[in-house]
Parts: sequence; structure tokens; C-alpha cells
Amino acid sequence: MSDWIECRVCGDDFPYERWALGYKTCMACGDKLAAEDRRHWTVACLNKSNYMLFTDHQMLKQLNPKRTT
Repeated sequence: MSDWIECRVCGDDFPYERWALGYKTCMACGDKLAAEDRRHWTVACLNKSNYMLFTDHQMLKQLNPKRTT
């Protein structure tokens, strides 16, 4: 089955197999959207713990014991 589906962002066609996997955009638009999402991630190493992923910068600020404000 080699049908083509229209990308929701740019309107280009991409293979049906990609759509069947759950992707609704072409490779180029999907990469741009993923890069935009990754810009807002922060990974921090906590004392006597492991690395943690923070998507909310306010939570990271609250974990700092030497915070002045």
C-alpha cells in the first residue's frame, strides 16, 4: 500500500505508512516541531540523586536551597 497523505503543516505529501505509525506531519515538519519542543527541556543533576528532566523552569527554581527570591 503506497498511498500518500497530505501533511497537516505544509501540505506536502508523505507516505501512508508514516501516517499509519501515528505521525500526522512529513519528516521535515515533524523534525521542526520536535526541535521546538526540545528547546524547552532542562536536564539537571540533583545532589545525591540522578539526572532529572524538567519541563517547568519554576519547579527547577524551587529546588534550589540557596535561592534568594
